[in-house]
Amino acid sequence: MPALTGGRLSGALINTGELFAIGLEGLRRTWDVRTWFWEFVEQCAFLARVTALPVILVALPLGATVALQVGDLAGQLGAQSATGGAVVVGLVREVAPIAAALIIAGAGGSAMTSDMGARRIRDELSAMEVMAVNPVHRLVTPRMWAASLISMMLASLVILSGAVGGFVFNVLLQGVTPGAYFDGALGLLRVSDLLVTLGKAWLFGMISALVACHMGMKCEQSPVGVGRAVNKATVVAFMLVFAFNYVITTIYFVAYPPKI
Repeated sequence: MPALTGGRLSGALINTGELFAIGLEGLRRTWDVRTWFWEFVEQCAFLARVTALPVILVALPLGATVALQVGDLAGQLGAQSATGGAVVVGLVREVAPIAAALIIAGAGGSAMTSDMGARRIRDELSAMEVMAVNPVHRLVTPRMWAASLISMMLASLVILSGAVGGFVFNVLLQGVTPGAYFDGALGLLRVSDLLVTLGKAWLFGMISALVACHMGMKCEQSPVGVGRAVNKATVVAFMLVFAFNYVITTIYFVAYPPKI
């Protein structure tokens, strides 16, 4: 049992080191845009196509659900106009970057993992190395930057869609005035909240793409290995996103305590 536990721990540390090594190697040649720009454009178009509609479908009912729960409680306390602030602040600070990252990891990341795994099975990655082409620079770098950019856009879309969903429920169904809804939201938000949210979305998107590419490049050379790599990539990306979100949010709240 100790040997088995030690082997798993050693394997986890090795995989973590390889993950960071691939990430640093991918960022190292970021300046050489000519070698990966068109792949970047293609990945941006692909990620936007497969993630935009799911994000909207998730954010609209999410905003309405938060408005329902918060509005009911606020109505009992006689502060129903504060529902808009609770909905929008929750979307901006926490929901938007996490939702964007989870959609990127689940929809786009799984496709990245399967693509990289298929290339590994067909020995395309080895062929690129034989031709003196670094597969990390050519394939991983554009996917990391594409995922980070699309994740920031998706976070903005989550905020907009969730605010619309909360507005429809809170204003049209619960009778709160539009002015009170938006005044409560804008009164609690700060510019730093938006900047931190976009920064988290950028980081989470890059992490999701990096994990997906790493799992695909290191998978077993069989169709079953590719399928297992897709499952592992999704789970690991979710765990890293939640861990980094906790650390970043804690540091931010210590530096800038929430305004009441």
